[in-house]
Amino acid sequence: MGTDATYEEAMNLKKTTTMQETDRKCPQCGGVMDYDPALSKLHCPYCDYTEEVPKDEAKPGKAEELDFESAEFTANFDWGTEQKTVTCKACGATTVYDALEVANECPYCGSNQVMEAAGVKTMAPGGVVPFKIDRETAGKKFSAWISRKWFCPNEAKRSAKPDSFNGVYLPYWTFDADTHSTYTGEYGYQKKRKSGDKEEIYYEWHRGSGQFDEFIDDELISACGSNHDQSILDRITPFDTEDNVSYRPEYIAGFAAERYALGLKDAWEKAKAIIKSRLKSIAEDKLRSQHNADTTRNVSVQSSFANITYKYLLLPVWISSYTYNGKVYQFMVNGQSGKVGGRSPISIWKVLIAILIVVLIFVLIGWMSS
Repeated sequence: MGTDATYEEAMNLKKTTTMQETDRKCPQCGGVMDYDPALSKLHCPYCDYTEEVPKDEAKPGKAEELDFESAEFTANFDWGTEQKTVTCKACGATTVYDALEVANECPYCGSNQVMEAAGVKTMAPGGVVPFKIDRETAGKKFSAWISRKWFCPNEAKRSAKPDSFNGVYLPYWTFDADTHSTYTGEYGYQKKRKSGDKEEIYYEWHRGSGQFDEFIDDELISACGSNHDQSILDRITPFDTEDNVSYRPEYIAGFAAERYALGLKDAWEKAKAIIKSRLKSIAEDKLRSQHNADTTRNVSVQSSFANITYKYLLLPVWISSYTYNGKVYQFMVNGQSGKVGGRSPISIWKVLIAILIVVLIFVLIGWMSS
């Protein structure tokens, strides 16, 4: 009984300490403070009070590299504050919020068909790449981007309001690994020979082999769900993942964080396929340069992986979407660099006008040259 009481007291103390550490109430006016990317501090929008994000002396300054093989035994599910998971019925997005925050609109598609998902256990991130671009700056970059889309309908441009941006932290895995590869293949030298009156080009082929070691650092794999257009995510990369900080809930204050849809093991399989493709390119380059050859073919590579580590990071993205002619269009701004990506509808009338102008130019050129 004494042991149970001691355990209960310890858990209550931990809970109280956690609440104190993650309390975002402004000490001056009692308002809720958010993380301000422009200041890199917690900021109260009511009285303009600011304070630094507290440092955790027990944690390193950056996200730790964790052992992949023991992940299922060492994964951390403690976010440091109570969380709730919300699912959108319209697009299927699953987002993690602070339990005290009100989530009544999907940050991805704008739908209000959101409902809390019970019993969802989500691994806590090891690190965060904090927002450096604020909402106003993201809006300006987006406005400049869409203004250059000449074929986008004017009505669509008016619908895509910069102030409708939502700041969301998207989930990514990174992987480090030592690799050892052996390769075999053929390397060729370009030759010329006479064939009747013509000169033809052919290759003289030789077999070769070799081995090499390559360290893989921060292979980045998106863990986002199908509610995102992967091609848009690719357009706003890269992210500087080295510029991360050890996770603290204060960094995501005022933002949503998407729950990973791609698990750690599946993400590693995806990373391995990408890494193997890169290692094959390295082998081809080595075979070619080693023999000062012109080209290679039939290169086969066998690779082994050791000392695999991973990080679970949250990366900053400003997201906006609007509906035009019954279709949802999504736009994103990299919250670290400000790079913009998205899709826009096309005005048939603007395309026809452009074609007509081109035709008229060719007609005018033909008339002037005749």
